[in-house]
Amino acid sequence: MTPKTIALAAISFAILGASGAYAGAMDNACMKAGRASNNGLCSCIQKVADMTLSGGDQRRAAGFFHDPDEAQQVRQSDRPSDEDFWQRYKNFVAAAEGYCG
Repeated sequence: MTPKTIALAAISFAILGASGAYAGAMDNACMKAGRASNNGLCSCIQKVADMTLSGGDQRRAAGFFHDPDEAQQVRQSDRPSDEDFWQRYKNFVAAAEGYCG
C-alpha cells in the first residue's frame, strides 16, 4: 500500500468504526472459525476487508478461515489471476494487522 492509500484507509476506518455494525463474509468466517477472542476483532477484520478487498475477494479470502490449505494453493499458484488476488490479500492482511492488532 502506498502512504496515500494507507492514509485514506485510516480515515475510512475511523468513519466506518463509528457506524453501525453488520456481518460480512470475513466477519462471519472469523466468528465461525472461533479464532478470535472477541467479536470486536472479527468486526475490525471485516471493516479492513471492506476498505481493501472487493466482495468477491472477501468471499474467496473468507474460505481461508475454513480451509487454510486453500490459501497455500493460491499462494503457490502460477495463474496470473491467483497471483493478483494473492497480492491484494497480502495488502489486506498487512492492513488488518496494523489496524486490528
